[in-house]
Amino acid sequence: MRCNEVHTKGIEVRSIHTNRRFLTLLGRVLVPLLAVLVLLVPAAVPSAYAAGSGSAASAGASSQIDAVLVLDVSNSMKKSDPGGIADEAMKMFIDMLSTKGDKVGVVAYTDKVQREKALLTINSASDKQDLKNFIDGLDKGPYTDIAVGVDEAVKVLQNGSDPSHEPMIVLLADGNNDFNESTGRTESQSSQELDAAVQTAKKNGYPIYTIGLNADGKLNKNSLSALSTETGGKAFVTDSADDLPQILSEIFADHLKLKVVPVQSITANGAYQEVTVNVPNASVLEANISIISSQPVTAKLTDPSGKEVAIPSNNVLLSKSSTYSLLKLLSPQEGDWKLQVKGVPKDKIDINLIFNYDLDLQLEAIPSKTYKKGDTIPVSAHLFSNGTQVTEQELYGQMKAVLLATDLDTGKTEELPLDNSGGEFKGNFEVKDNHNYQVKVRAEESSFYRESNAVEVKAGGSGTPAPSASQAPLEQAGTGGGLSWTKIVLIAAAILILAVAAAVWMFLKKANKGFVGQLVVEVLDANTGEKTYPQYKKLNGFRGKFNLHQLLQLAPELKESEKLVFTPGAGDRLVLRGSDIAVEKSGRAADASRGLELKSGDRISVPLRSVDKTILLEYLV
Repeated sequence: MRCNEVHTKGIEVRSIHTNRRFLTLLGRVLVPLLAVLVLLVPAAVPSAYAAGSGSAASAGASSQIDAVLVLDVSNSMKKSDPGGIADEAMKMFIDMLSTKGDKVGVVAYTDKVQREKALLTINSASDKQDLKNFIDGLDKGPYTDIAVGVDEAVKVLQNGSDPSHEPMIVLLADGNNDFNESTGRTESQSSQELDAAVQTAKKNGYPIYTIGLNADGKLNKNSLSALSTETGGKAFVTDSADDLPQILSEIFADHLKLKVVPVQSITANGAYQEVTVNVPNASVLEANISIISSQPVTAKLTDPSGKEVAIPSNNVLLSKSSTYSLLKLLSPQEGDWKLQVKGVPKDKIDINLIFNYDLDLQLEAIPSKTYKKGDTIPVSAHLFSNGTQVTEQELYGQMKAVLLATDLDTGKTEELPLDNSGGEFKGNFEVKDNHNYQVKVRAEESSFYRESNAVEVKAGGSGTPAPSASQAPLEQAGTGGGLSWTKIVLIAAAILILAVAAAVWMFLKKANKGFVGQLVVEVLDANTGEKTYPQYKKLNGFRGKFNLHQLLQLAPELKESEKLVFTPGAGDRLVLRGSDIAVEKSGRAADASRGLELKSGDRISVPLRSVDKTILLEYLV
């Protein structure tokens, strides 16, 4: 029953002339009031913490990958990538995967699926070679239809992905769609198929990493970026195929919450040149050393004790191609390894390092209760390896950890440094206002990072009402055992006042709230492909209207965004208006000049002309 109905029923109490009718109508008042209490009380309990006692989902744990590599094999690739570097980069991605357990599939597309390889479980070096041979055997064909490749990749994961693995799609495209006129295929049909595939990928948690090879300058960057944004992947764009091995390294690292560590770039002189590869701790499962060059290289390796290690050997695997050599060190000894590389004189050699860790980060459960302004909450987080808590103080000491506390009422995120000196990450979180907060821990060092599960702190303060006096038992009057009319009138008056006050409060709250829900804000750098952490901006602090620049906290370089204005819409919707600034929805241009209505779950992107950045927004109610 709505609050205005509570108010109406409360007024009817004035016309009661019998105890029985009074009690009936009294019940009509009490029921909705109790219903309101029932709704309010659970809302004040931090349910995320109540359920977080040791069972929090691990964030960033090392796990197996189920990857589908989607390759554009249209004839245009002969011009944009004459050296076939794209194929080599995909092969290096395969070589970086774990020696056992990961699954890889391949989809080669033009305007149809040219060839396909279902997910293959890697159990040996020959399995990786089988996949690389498949890529080497791909032929080119005419026409291009990205929807065909993406749709097939989603189906490959649906048909063969392991629920315990981390699924992903890596899409490489060098241009826009080019349809065969004889088939009657239209851009609209392709877009519908692509949208359906993207929604399926989003629903199933398949992030799509896109690589745009913009060799001819005609690539639709925003369209590829939208695919990644919609599914939680990342978008990369390059004008040169030479960058593809580096980009594939970044994708591999990003998916496992690792970092590509540049070791050194050298210009070969025909002799062995030495570089240092530091293995920072004993928790490294694998160290992938990629040596990228246009000419063949040879390498030597010495462990931290000074002993030369054979390449290849039991714990050092070697993969080679025309553009790269990859050394994979299995459970490497902690310390400084010496790598000596000899190449063809004047050839540029880039050496990068990616570690693979069996580590995840968990935030200890916080007492489940309602907090208030001024409360201090102790916070503690631990690293876990294969389900066992890591107590190695040196590992914690090498990392920097912060508590990310987001005020869900204002959308502002505060970083609070945590102590890392005692075999854990610990600190205190002070509740600065009677707001709700989301907290999580982020820990990182030079080669990887981890984020814990996010949980909420409820600090509503006065949000939980005290028990009503009407819950006290009614007194009997005189010897007849009937209700005292004085008591009845007082109780009725108290209930009436409460009902009217509740109705007025709810009415005023609804009348003044202006906006509902929140906007999730991310900023994508078109040059690097890097995307900021999602910021949750509560909208209930705005009245009447606000512009996007205000939401971005008036960052000077993003001033162009002030041209977009938000106003409340009917049915908890948001209306976006603006002119002379591009807005895209689901990868297509949208007209915001007449008002673009957003419902919960809608996503838009706003490319800014003044800077190479795109604002990514998702509206949630």
